[in-house]
Amino acid sequence: MRITEYVSFDAVGLAELVARGEVTPAELEATAREAARAVNPQINAIVETWPADDEPIPGSSPLAGVPFLIKDIGVSMAGRRMELGSRLAAGNVAAADSSLMLRFRRAGLVTFGRTSTPEMAYSNTTEPVLYGATRNPWDPARSAGGSSGGAGAAVAAGVVPIAHATDAAGSIRIPAACNGLFGLKPTRGRVSAGPSFDEVFNGLAVQGSVSRTVRDSAALLDQIRGPEPGDPYFAQEPSRPYAEEVTRPPGTLRIGVLGQAWGGHRTTAPVADALSRTVRLLESLGHQVEEVKVDLGVHWEEFVLASAHQWTANLTASVDELAAAFGRPIDDSTLEPPLLASYHYGQRVSGAQFVTALAVRNRVARSLARYFAAHDMLLTPTLPELPVPLGTHAEGAETLDGLGWLRRLFDLSPFTVAFNVAGTPAMSVPVTADAETGLPVGMQFAAGYGLESRLFRLAGQLEQAGPWSDRTPKVWAGNHAGH
Repeated sequence: MRITEYVSFDAVGLAELVARGEVTPAELEATAREAARAVNPQINAIVETWPADDEPIPGSSPLAGVPFLIKDIGVSMAGRRMELGSRLAAGNVAAADSSLMLRFRRAGLVTFGRTSTPEMAYSNTTEPVLYGATRNPWDPARSAGGSSGGAGAAVAAGVVPIAHATDAAGSIRIPAACNGLFGLKPTRGRVSAGPSFDEVFNGLAVQGSVSRTVRDSAALLDQIRGPEPGDPYFAQEPSRPYAEEVTRPPGTLRIGVLGQAWGGHRTTAPVADALSRTVRLLESLGHQVEEVKVDLGVHWEEFVLASAHQWTANLTASVDELAAAFGRPIDDSTLEPPLLASYHYGQRVSGAQFVTALAVRNRVARSLARYFAAHDMLLTPTLPELPVPLGTHAEGAETLDGLGWLRRLFDLSPFTVAFNVAGTPAMSVPVTADAETGLPVGMQFAAGYGLESRLFRLAGQLEQAGPWSDRTPKVWAGNHAGH
């Protein structure tokens, strides 16, 4: 199969070709590898590839035979490295498959490599010292977002139609917005993080994907959702497969619009213009749209401080465990300045401060739940500005402590993290693009706990009203006439 033909299909479409015997999984894998060789030198999204050892049964799932990439954190594949984007964990090889990896295998996905992540996924740009910066396929001078930036860039550039991603503060939605993709953060408890973890960052982090089409994300979530024995959270199973929701009409939705983020962070003109166009589109589709004020439940600075206590305490425990496992020091030879500062900050977090942070989490969740009792959805920009130039996050980072670093991350992405704290689903949809630069602009839609079905219905309607998969970036595998 030629690359130009390969990139014209989404994951479900490729699996249908396999099921009909028109192409084999091995042929698709070979084409995906060729696509990776063509574009990865320009975007640095993939840190390692390997010969796939899965032999999917055609037709066994809607994704059987599709080439796939996993993130360098959040999922363990037996015998393969998972280095967390960090020198501290360099060379780490997983002893066994995690629950999620087993589900990827059962879905028939052909996993042949891993994508880049910032160090320990602790940033919303992907520029780790270990493997270098991942570049945005639309403009290689700009960030591909994070922490699933490698996944976002690889999918946007056409290497694979869908890739594994994780999200603790926006790490699915941010790279989706930066790279012109669809990305849905599931409800807390929708996908298991086991068996090594019951929860990651006290339930902030969830597993999911980024994709070029809505139906691909829906099909994958159908394959990986559901609890494992011992999981601490349980999200009620949907009444029908998510893949069926994509083509169902959403009905008339009550959608509130929050154009300016909590904490006084200003949305830039290009993004505000894209938000206005999105509102007009929603109104043309029959939805009831109005500007709203959304009570976060706490003052922004209290929210940031509690988050810093919760985040850095979790980070410190992870760093101590890794250092002990590999016999490595915890210093600037193993950790980047923001991580080292966050580690030392976390050492000083008391048990009482940590418990107070969890109480803040509860207040935020209750406050947002009251909003969703009166509205079907909340619309915000995913990010307040266009993808930032590479290096933006690092400017003066060596002078920041753990609180200062987290405040910087939240300043750059103030719309996304509240839904991780509340545990509710949220998605970034590439509804439109900036007229001047052509860069994609993501719009975030959030819904109440367990209501991914509602999000998928709206996403399917938006995709049909204004298809985006034919928009391709500057770095695009389809520009290479491979065989």
